[in-house]
Amino acid sequence: PYHIGSGTAEFGNGTTTVQAQIVASAMSTELSRVSLRHGDTDAAAYDTGAFASAGTTVAGKAVHGAALRLRELLVEAATTLSGRDAADVRLCPDGALVDATVIGFGDLIAAVDAEHRQESATGPRVVATGIERGDLRSIAFNVQAFRVAVNTETGAVAILQSVHAADAGTVMNPQQCLGQVEGGVAQGIGSALYEEIMLDGKGVPLTPVLRTYRVPQMADIPVTEVMFAETSDRLGPYGAKSMSESPFNPVAAALANAIRRAIGTRPYETPMSRDRIWRLGRT
Repeated sequence: PYHIGSGTAEFGNGTTTVQAQIVASAMSTELSRVSLRHGDTDAAAYDTGAFASAGTTVAGKAVHGAALRLRELLVEAATTLSGRDAADVRLCPDGALVDATVIGFGDLIAAVDAEHRQESATGPRVVATGIERGDLRSIAFNVQAFRVAVNTETGAVAILQSVHAADAGTVMNPQQCLGQVEGGVAQGIGSALYEEIMLDGKGVPLTPVLRTYRVPQMADIPVTEVMFAETSDRLGPYGAKSMSESPFNPVAAALANAIRRAIGTRPYETPMSRDRIWRLGRT
């Protein structure tokens, strides 16, 4: 029975799943009873944008605020109907549980003040709004380590081991967050070792297609061992921090450090391609 209107847009990082989880947790219901409409100004009038790691810590916090307000309204309605204190009311998937009696959503909605009710195609509903502008946000921390082997005859770099530690606060969805870390590391390896736009001296790209613009293949990407720090952030919903782009950040530096230890010379230019590493090995 719960419907979320979120201004932010989903682009594959799992924002919508996490926002639905936030509402399900706040309303003590099942995830299957939560639906979400996003990226639509008819659903939410304004959003700061789906960028800068804002999906959970900004949009998610706004959703959390709206869910807490809605919970408060439903609990107040249950106290009015039952005559009991708010501490005696527990929300459940079918309404509000007071002692052994479940007060259904129809009765709860009818008992909510009219200013918080709204007519819809499916009947009256209670509406609550949450706003978060992202003025106060914590920073995620990421550490990357590599073990590499460098072929000094060809300059080829082989990644033998990849380990990543991330501080995402309370990890809202471990599988999705794991995927973000693995994807960030893979993208970082691409920019650190392979990807380069080459120009002809007049500004015309010499690498206009993926056949010439080298991106990592599956065989180039190692399995990354991912470890999440057990922390909780007081600013984020349920103690969560952002993750998004941050796993990308330490990858190139960690690879450069590993290559320096292998050949004795530090690379300062990316991508650390075979020709550049071959030349460094001869300095």
